[in-house]
Amino acid sequence: MNIRLSAAVACLAAGALAVPALALDFPARKPGLWEIRTGDGSGGKDAAAGHTMQQCIDAASDKALRDMGQGMGKDLCSKQELSSDGGKLVMDSVCKIGNTVATSHAVMSGDFGTAYRMESKSSYNPPLMGRAEGHSVMEAKWIGPCKADQKPGDMVMPNGMKMNVLDMAKNRPKRP
Repeated sequence: MNIRLSAAVACLAAGALAVPALALDFPARKPGLWEIRTGDGSGGKDAAAGHTMQQCIDAASDKALRDMGQGMGKDLCSKQELSSDGGKLVMDSVCKIGNTVATSHAVMSGDFGTAYRMESKSSYNPPLMGRAEGHSVMEAKWIGPCKADQKPGDMVMPNGMKMNVLDMAKNRPKRP
C-alpha cells in the first residue's frame, strides 16, 4: 500500500474506527496515550514501510472520534456491517473513494484497554493508486497517560507533525 494511502487509512482507522456500530458497538478504549502502528502486513523484504503514530484520548474524544467515523461512513459507504465472532469484531464494507469502489473485510481483536489489532483486506475497482488489492495491519497499544503538552484528540504523525483531529473537524466548513 503506498505511503499516502496507508497514512490515510491509518488515520481513519485509528481515529475513528471508521465503521458505524449497528447492533453492536465498539468497545471504548482506555483513556490515555495510544501508540498505533500500521503496515501492509506482508512482513517481507518488499513490504511497504509501516507507520507509527500516537494518539491522546479521553472517554469523550474517543466517542467523538467514533462518531466522526460513523458520519464519514454514512457519506462514503453503501454497506457497513459489524458483527461479533468468537470475541472478535468483524467488519465488512463497500465504500466509494473518488471513482473507486473499495470492498473491505476487517477483523479486530484485543481488549481495547491495553491493546487491539485490526487486519483488513480490500479490493479496489477500478484500481486505486495502481492497486487492485490491499492488505493492512494496525496494532495499537496503550502506553500510559497523555503527555503534559497533549490534550484529547491530539495525534502525533509519523513525521512528528502534531494535529488535533477534533479541532480540525470543528473548523472545517459544514456541508449543505
